[in-house]
Amino acid sequence: MSPVHDQSYRRYQGVRLPFGRGWLVILRSGLRVFFSRRVLLGLLLLAWVPFLVRTVQIYVVVTYPQAGQVLPVAPAMFRNFVDLQGLFAFFVTVYVGAGLIAGDRRGNALQVYLSKPLMRSEYIAGKAAILMVFLSLVTLAPALMLVAMQAVLSGNLDLHRAAPTIVPAVILSSLLRIIVPAIAMLALSSLSTSGRYVAVMYAGVLFVSEALYAAMVVATGTTRVAWLSFSRNFDIITDAAFRLPPRYDTPVAVAAIVLAAVVAVSISVLERRVRGVEVVR
Repeated sequence: MSPVHDQSYRRYQGVRLPFGRGWLVILRSGLRVFFSRRVLLGLLLLAWVPFLVRTVQIYVVVTYPQAGQVLPVAPAMFRNFVDLQGLFAFFVTVYVGAGLIAGDRRGNALQVYLSKPLMRSEYIAGKAAILMVFLSLVTLAPALMLVAMQAVLSGNLDLHRAAPTIVPAVILSSLLRIIVPAIAMLALSSLSTSGRYVAVMYAGVLFVSEALYAAMVVATGTTRVAWLSFSRNFDIITDAAFRLPPRYDTPVAVAAIVLAAVVAVSISVLERRVRGVEVVR
């Protein structure tokens, strides 16, 4: 008969993270997984191509000032750049965010996560941080880098003195395209166990809202209904942030209320769906 070894209580010898830092573990793990995917790395590299194009534009205008009449380096250039990066943000949101919570629900990992000393808010924050990091790499990071390159290549800050809202506008418009889609995608991801289904739902919401806007424009003959389109609300606030003529007649306050409502509803969905134990009614 084999001996029975003593299994009495022993003090934990591992490293204890400070309370409230559990989300960092989820973030590090998620970043490690996604950075190993070549498809995502290729998408991130592709998202920086517009930055290279705009940098060449700035260099040409600095070297040949007359070229500024055709390719002006002005606040509108930075606004258009941020708008274009929104396309890459869409693909990153779908690729990275669709399975963040859906995958855990499919493998019953959600119960494992929340059975440990990990608060629900930490779990959600960790998952959101993963998506926000990648969205920052295709929106905020290249936009700020473009602002810096303009100052470096021109050798002065004349443009920023003439238009001091460029940097705050770049930050605000980029953060909107990071925070709102990230929270909305997490909410959708919590509703299903299939990442592909979540991706289709997210794309469907955007396309349906855009189609509804287009139909209402034809019916009403005005762009005051631009708030119906999820993505055009970002454009409305971006125009106001850069202090440029608005592309739509929708008031900025209405667009802000719509995006705030999307965030509020998404948080409510996450609060109900992210639970350690599934409640059957």
